Amino acid sequence: MATPTTGPSVLTRRGVLAAAAGSMLLSACGRDGERDGAVPRATPGHELTIGATLELSGPGAALGVAQERALAISAEAINEKGVAVGNLRRTIRLEVLDNASDPKIAARQATELGQRDDVHALLGGALTETSMAVIGVAQELRVPFVSLAFGDAITVPLAQRAFIYKVTPDAGDVARRLAQLIKAEGLRRVVLLAEEGLYGNSGVRAMTGALRTAGVGLARTVRLPRAGGDAGRAAEQAVAAQADGVVVWATAPTSGAAARALRKAGHTGELFFDAGAVAEETLESQNALAVEGAYAVHPSSLAASTIANSSATARAYRELVSQYIRRHGAYNGFAPYASDALLLIATAARLAGSVDRGRLRAYLQNQITDGMAGMYSFTPIRHSGMERHSLGVYRIDGGAWNRLS
Repeated sequence: MATPTTGPSVLTRRGVLAAAAGSMLLSACGRDGERDGAVPRATPGHELTIGATLELSGPGAALGVAQERALAISAEAINEKGVAVGNLRRTIRLEVLDNASDPKIAARQATELGQRDDVHALLGGALTETSMAVIGVAQELRVPFVSLAFGDAITVPLAQRAFIYKVTPDAGDVARRLAQLIKAEGLRRVVLLAEEGLYGNSGVRAMTGALRTAGVGLARTVRLPRAGGDAGRAAEQAVAAQADGVVVWATAPTSGAAARALRKAGHTGELFFDAGAVAEETLESQNALAVEGAYAVHPSSLAASTIANSSATARAYRELVSQYIRRHGAYNGFAPYASDALLLIATAARLAGSVDRGRLRAYLQNQITDGMAGMYSFTPIRHSGMERHSLGVYRIDGGAWNRLS
């Protein structure tokens, strides 16, 4: 008789690790799991210390500030009980530094944090360039680093990225979903407007191949200036190609500025964003008319209803959104990446029973977690863990992101 592969009595790698992460999320939710009113307390003097280098100022602040806010909320929630690590219960201590969106500063901060024995892991780098600057440091110092940036080069080649992990979706997965959407909308030719730099380079490679596979013509590829530059000239070049639509592959606030420039240059056709555009700045009043009706591909964190209401993830997510709105007025769909990075590190420490850097790395690369932004499946040969089925299609209607599929 064949051995059954499904059913409640079968323990699979996915089931065991997802359950472990779920238990961690239950703790992060506050009081689920308490017994007889007894609340576990952290062991005094013992911490899980995580160093974060974030873009709290400069061009990347639209993304970095949201990460800092989410980190603070999630760390407070987890610290209500602490993290069970071996026979101790540790609190999470965050050391957050502002890299001012400068890769050199990010590398220096990572070096300072990584050389300290009491720092167990690193996270941050909402911009591709700042994350890339941290990678060499993390590898040399053999400290786990969870990147919050977009860009496939962050985790490959794997031989040079043994301690590096990424929580954002891969460019190839986003590009395939965008190309399928463009095809379904009946468009025959599009222009790709991609920001300068490593992130834009990933988008150009991914979209070129995805559009070819989908049978959609790429009329032209135009590069946008870096954040703060004038997008007018690039928009005029894009409109001159007379395509049916434009794909903007850029992070906020560049994405919103590109949309305004395109409409000003006369583009009246369809507009598509990659996941990097999803931030409060894209929906600001100055961009409202330009982005209305635009499409975006982004993980499920933009729509809480897509997460099972009864799950630990859903409860933690609702608490994050509630606290974020209460403290900051409006929720940012990019925010859960930082919360998920924190959860991944904390879960690795819990499973490892240790805060040793090598053991944290080992348990990060064998972890399956249902996070707030999406589902992660890290393996020894794949450190870019967000699974493609976590992506959804959204459209901006009435100044808000609305999920279509």
